[in-house]
Amino acid sequence: MIDVKHLSKSFEDNLVLDDISEHIHPGEKVVVIGPSGSGKSTFLRCLNLLETPTAGTITFQGQEITDPKADINAIRRQMGMVFQHFNLFPNMTIRKNITLAPVRTGLMKQDEADEEAMALLRRVGLEEKADAYPAQLSGGQKQRIAIVRALAMKPKVLLFDEPTSALDPEMVGEVLEVMKELAREGMTMVVVTHEMGFAREVGTRVLFMDGGKILEQDEPHAFFAHPREQRTIDFLSKVL
Repeated sequence: MIDVKHLSKSFEDNLVLDDISEHIHPGEKVVVIGPSGSGKSTFLRCLNLLETPTAGTITFQGQEITDPKADINAIRRQMGMVFQHFNLFPNMTIRKNITLAPVRTGLMKQDEADEEAMALLRRVGLEEKADAYPAQLSGGQKQRIAIVRALAMKPKVLLFDEPTSALDPEMVGEVLEVMKELAREGMTMVVVTHEMGFAREVGTRVLFMDGGKILEQDEPHAFFAHPREQRTIDFLSKVL
């Protein structure tokens, strides 16, 4: 579904991603872990060109999105993004937050989008919050709404950038539960996270990044039980 070839990203003299080649197949749950500053979030943000790569190509469903002629807005409609800090519009109701993009892009008419929004809110147990504003919700509720907002566009893949790191510990579970449900339904997901339990339980593949490179990857059981690189072993010894 996503094919990354020789991806590099620099911010002035700082090389953040160093010649990464990677692929993500339909239905995969790829979990990206690693220390702070390893390039995880930059890698994720390059996948839908929120960050413009310095070099390399990214192909999504056979279309090269790094080609200047590519319609990146059309492509982004198929790549849902869930951010660390929710990024909800504070001056809009929850329902409006969810329906804005599908209506604005012509994916749905307003009444159809409203119906879809309520169905999605029921799914995450928040239908009674449809007319509330983001400031009236807990962090865990806001993040569940952010996931629902991404789902409203009916994306082919969901990108999660540390979706639980801004939450109080007791709210992490309710967000991970929604993500696990999506995984069970077969959604293709790329998740940057510090939640090792989630990586072990839900991931089909775990990538370990450090210094702008993918140092090691494997299916979760093998990755956690038998890490091969010394840097991975050191990292896991601190977080497990």
